[in-house]
Amino acid sequence: MKLIFAIVNSDDSVSVSKALTRAGFFTTKLASTGGFLSSGNTTFLICTEDEKVENAIEIISSRSHRRKEFVQNNMTSFSGESFGSIPVEVQVGGATIFVTDIERFEKV
Repeated sequence: MKLIFAIVNSDDSVSVSKALTRAGFFTTKLASTGGFLSSGNTTFLICTEDEKVENAIEIISSRSHRRKEFVQNNMTSFSGESFGSIPVEVQVGGATIFVTDIERFEKV
């Protein structure tokens, strides 16, 4: 058995959740926040048989889209003076996926 942790942008979480459910995967969804942009994410926990891991990853990958977003970058001098903010383009979205071995799994 494997446990998949999939961190997905909140904009894609409904699509990912529906696709995983349609494919027969049982998921637990946790609200999470990214550290870089402090933006909303959804972390999916999926326990599945080893042979189904690639199918789950394909589903998550196909529904998790990268997009570009502008964020404000506050510029300061070495003395601490603020020069205002400049919009900076960053890439957001996609998915971060971890797969770990499960020694024991029970659903009671």
